[in-house]
Amino acid sequence: MQGLIQVYTGDGKGKTTAALGLALRAAGAGLKVFIGQFLKGAEYSEIKALRQLAPGIEIKQYGRRCFIKDKPDEEDIRLAQNGLVEMDSVIQSGDYDLVILDEANIAVYYNLFSVDELLKVVQNRPKQVEIVITGRNADPRIIAAADLVTEMREIKHYYQEGIAARLGIEM
Repeated sequence: MQGLIQVYTGDGKGKTTAALGLALRAAGAGLKVFIGQFLKGAEYSEIKALRQLAPGIEIKQYGRRCFIKDKPDEEDIRLAQNGLVEMDSVIQSGDYDLVILDEANIAVYYNLFSVDELLKVVQNRPKQVEIVITGRNADPRIIAAADLVTEMREIKHYYQEGIAARLGIEM
């Protein structure tokens, strides 16, 4: 199978959710999946579910428990850069059919690593490895390099009505 590059971006909800759905589909078809989550370090519900339901999907986080609010600090940068190096090794190993770089677009946006560094990782992959990059604010060069780009667009969101993130739905 020829691996392609997919990007899920936009200001709407559902980018990580779509990537996780693809991961489950791939695992169900017998494909090996690795998910690297940048800027995330908390035990989100999807991690618990994947451990219970899909032991064939590996997931690793490259972030702290808190999300960056204003400006990243040295620890955020170190975790993300080390994560990108590890993701490069995972991709280059050829051991996985699908590799998801969750929130990699945001990592580029916050200058945790450069768009050129991310492009080098995904463009130098073995030909059979499918790549998914998620996160808001996808750099135009990432979009140009992708074979498929889906933009989630927020039209209406209950956050604006004061409804906080809910366990099992957003986290």
